[in-house]
Amino acid sequence: MPDEVHASSSWEHNLDPNNASSSGSNNFPQNLSHTPPTIDPTLPTNPLSSLPRSSSESTGRTSSSKWRESLGQSPLERRDTITTITSNPETPHVVEPNFDENVLRMLCDLDCSVPLLLDRIKQSTASCRETSVFFKKKAMLEDEYGRNLQKLARSTSELYAMSEGKAGSFVGAWQSSMKIHDVVGENRIRFAQKLNEMSDELSNLVKEVEKTRKHTKDLATRYERVLQESESTVDKIKARFDLTAEELERLLIQKEGESYKDTGVRSPGGVSGKRAIGKAVAKGGLLLKGRNPGNLQRQEDDIRLRMSNASDAYRKAVTETQAIRQEYFNFQLPRILRALKECADEVDLGTQYHLSRYAFLSESVLLNDGSTLTPTNLEEGPGLKVVIESIDNRGDFKVFMQNYAYAHGGQMRGPRREGPSDEGFLPPLPSHLERVQATHHGPNGVDKGRPTFGVDLGEQMTRDDVDVPPIVVKCVEAIEKHGIEAMGIYRISGTIVKVNKLKEKLDKDLDSVDLDAEEWSGDINNVASVLKLWLRELPDPLMTHELHNGFLEAARNENDRLRHIRLHERVNDLPDPNYATLKYLMGHLSKIAQYEEVNNMSTSNLAIVFGPTLFGQQRGIQIDAARVISNPHPAHWLHADGYLTGQAVETILKHYTDIFVDESEMT
Repeated sequence: MPDEVHASSSWEHNLDPNNASSSGSNNFPQNLSHTPPTIDPTLPTNPLSSLPRSSSESTGRTSSSKWRESLGQSPLERRDTITTITSNPETPHVVEPNFDENVLRMLCDLDCSVPLLLDRIKQSTASCRETSVFFKKKAMLEDEYGRNLQKLARSTSELYAMSEGKAGSFVGAWQSSMKIHDVVGENRIRFAQKLNEMSDELSNLVKEVEKTRKHTKDLATRYERVLQESESTVDKIKARFDLTAEELERLLIQKEGESYKDTGVRSPGGVSGKRAIGKAVAKGGLLLKGRNPGNLQRQEDDIRLRMSNASDAYRKAVTETQAIRQEYFNFQLPRILRALKECADEVDLGTQYHLSRYAFLSESVLLNDGSTLTPTNLEEGPGLKVVIESIDNRGDFKVFMQNYAYAHGGQMRGPRREGPSDEGFLPPLPSHLERVQATHHGPNGVDKGRPTFGVDLGEQMTRDDVDVPPIVVKCVEAIEKHGIEAMGIYRISGTIVKVNKLKEKLDKDLDSVDLDAEEWSGDINNVASVLKLWLRELPDPLMTHELHNGFLEAARNENDRLRHIRLHERVNDLPDPNYATLKYLMGHLSKIAQYEEVNNMSTSNLAIVFGPTLFGQQRGIQIDAARVISNPHPAHWLHADGYLTGQAVETILKHYTDIFVDESEMT
């Protein structure tokens, strides 16, 4: 209420003739000022000081009440008027400081500023609406894809649990891959939810902006209509004033005894004298009715009275129109333009913000899919590639063969193997191992090929009477000679065909293979892959199944010193063949790490590569479908110790000297 009273007093102040000509330029901020139309130069600067005001003017309505009655209750009520802005410097400007005043100033100088902004808002809302529709349709596609992928993964997992498919490492890898697909589907469903939210927000924004645009457009139209009607009223009053002045002039000519025809007086509008006199007679009374001085004097007094009233009415109309024009151009129009410009900015910025958000979310969902398929951190669990590579068909078959023989050995009988010779039985055939050993011995019983892949480490070293398996020594020497500076040594795999060929040659006749030949030294990654393959195919991993959990418990220590001590104890618990081989291998890897700047293989990278290789898969792990489905993350049931094995190998490698090298050896 105080604001309304204050605004009314300021409005009445603007109607004061002494302030009417200066309020537009002195009281409004210069950056929003608009030069108001001037009053007719034929009138005095202060019209009320030359002629008395009529009684009808004092009782008439003010321009403020006329404006408000014509517009009704305006939603853009003025909080500050021209006077208050000048008198109170702390009052906020019509345009906020963060608004682009230069743009508003240019819009105020344009005659088409209002339709310009209305059309711009229409374009912006159309773009915003199209963006909202795109988000909605994209959300439908993403949601459908995610739900179908989850449905497929879950149904496949449940059906496999009830099928007659393979067990062992395959079922774990299969269920893990289905779980990964389920996670990918969940990521897409969340992405679809975000898109739906963005689409709804843009749709609501369009509705609000269109509502504000229509409301502001109607308000601007009403303001313009009031100003046009006021200007039309001024023109009508001025026409009546001119006609009364012309009538008075003719009467004064007749009173002086001059002929109107002889003087050659013509009306301003080009109307002939005779026609003008006729109009004067019709409008002004008995101008030509007799030449009695008394009648002429009464006619003159009557015309002068009407002249005074017409002058007062004209002056009042001009003052009111001037105030309305100043109010419109200096205050209402900038507020309307500001409201429209803010609407345009709101929809433009809102559309751009949600498009930027869409770009970020699209990138995030793709990165999430990538990190789900190929995690960068071991703690996040295995990726799809690692899960598939974890399938051990050879080990699965051995376990299946043992279980099958145990379950059905007493039930299913084949032909008799042994019996008396008189019944036709032949002497027992040599066992498979004896036949294999016989094929690799010469006439003098010398071991030529010495099969080494898949043979127990202790058996190999006892058979060959060595401290370190010959194949390890042969491969390590070749790698240190030709590949110690090779980029990504041990991390980059060799060619499958070449690796299998080299494996076959080494298994057939180790001594005859020359790893310095161009065939093998040209791509040393094949030799490195064969060495890793030999370690993986050991029946009992180098770190042994028996000490597997002990190594993991030691690796869990967060204190570096304590972890070093516990791992040192576990290394000392290894069997002699395993300890000697590990010592030799760690010494080799320590040399590889010394060339980190060249080959980019730090102790951490080497640990990641050799962790699963040295520890293998723990014996006795049985993974069923129910356990997989109940646990939300594959890392809890498949290769849950992947990070710990890498941590153990990295710690052992860093402290190689403390763990393996004696003081006597150092001297």
